[in-house]
Amino acid sequence: MKEKKNTNSTERLYKFFIYVVLILLAVSIIVPVGWVFMASVKQNKEFYGNPWTLPESFYWQNFVDAWNTAKMGEYMLNSVIVTALALIILLLVALPAAYGLSRFKFRGNKFLNTAFMGGLFINVNYIVVPIFLMLRDGDVWLKNVIGKSFLLNNLVVLAIVYAATALPFTIYLLSGYFATLAHDYEEAAYIDGASYSTTMWKIIFPMAKPSIITVILFNFLSFWNEYIISMTLMSSAKGPKTLPVGLLNLMQAQQSAAQYGIMYAGLVIVMLPTLILYICVQNKLTQGMTVGGLKG
Repeated sequence: MKEKKNTNSTERLYKFFIYVVLILLAVSIIVPVGWVFMASVKQNKEFYGNPWTLPESFYWQNFVDAWNTAKMGEYMLNSVIVTALALIILLLVALPAAYGLSRFKFRGNKFLNTAFMGGLFINVNYIVVPIFLMLRDGDVWLKNVIGKSFLLNNLVVLAIVYAATALPFTIYLLSGYFATLAHDYEEAAYIDGASYSTTMWKIIFPMAKPSIITVILFNFLSFWNEYIISMTLMSSAKGPKTLPVGLLNLMQAQQSAAQYGIMYAGLVIVMLPTLILYICVQNKLTQGMTVGGLKG
């Protein structure tokens, strides 16, 4: 009886410790985010007093100035184009590749799986300079051949680079899930006369919906917030910029001009899409990877 009482006390102490840690973690995240939202609707003069005071009124002009004057609207459109295009390219390549590598045995299968797993250990920030040099040399060659270069400062090329750098992680994650599915699903489809592609698109991929949504969310956050590759490959002063690069330019300009409200409004514009996306898909992220199964 005494031993059981000690066990219950230990469990309560452990739960208390976990709750304290979770509460502190939540506060450390929520407070800065809430402060940024609060600061984004303050007038500039309010920043010279107590930074924790509530805004006197909701000054929405900060968002208008950030969107129009600071070109955040243009930067956001560029980020939407790059992120959407990169996700489409990534899924079109990664889904069939992961399905083939995990469900079929063929010559070179182990080598390809090992190569993709090896790609997980390559930090893209370490290879951004070689990527830039290859694209620059390609631009020089194109200019000599056709008189025009388009590899650098190109949103489409940037999206392709994003998709290519995300392939190892995406294929590794999807392959791990596809490998857990029973082959009975495919065999039943083959008996009904379905082809390999039909089985893949209509049987396997719908079953992998939670995993695919997880991949989309992780890669969306990575592409949307990526800075180093975008800054390197979109280095032209007059060329297009994505939102993180534009935000840094805005912060540098507004800090020197002491326009803090516009700067925080720009931060909110960057954060808002990721918050909305997470709210929309959080249920899919927490539900089981498979629902139901074969009976009998």
